[in-house]
Amino acid sequence: MGKEESFTRIIRENEGVIFKITTIYTDNGQDQKDLYQEIVYQLWKSFDSFRNESKISTWMYRIALNTAIGQLKKSKKHSNTTGIDQVILKQTENYDSEFENRLKMVYEHIHQLNILEKGLILLLLEGKKYEEIAEITGLSETNVGTRISRIKQKLKSRILKK
Repeated sequence: MGKEESFTRIIRENEGVIFKITTIYTDNGQDQKDLYQEIVYQLWKSFDSFRNESKISTWMYRIALNTAIGQLKKSKKHSNTTGIDQVILKQTENYDSEFENRLKMVYEHIHQLNILEKGLILLLLEGKKYEEIAEITGLSETNVGTRISRIKQKLKSRILKK
């Protein structure tokens, strides 16, 4: 399998990673598409340097988060508002409107976090262990644990105020 085919397969298998990051770090559909495209471009540029020393998802998260953070810093149009239409839930026969409303509220509070906090909580929600989060972010495991604990407390207090 050639380089392009391998890359395309990896992107298809892991596009949820990119989608989640673009959802957390953008406020509208067009910005989300632009960021998605930029992340894929950065992944392509870095594809030859991936040495299989970590999981492919770890490598993708690192590049995607760095790209998203870099784009936010460049644009300097960071907003604390969130379009409700960004939280997409698949309609199923087990549709639960109360769950959807609570999920939207959580995403609204996540959007209010700072850049690093958003990334950390996203990785935690993805089920990543502190060790892998540390590898992705470059923080120590202890620092990751401390920051996540503080983020959870911050989210809890904000949600309980509503």
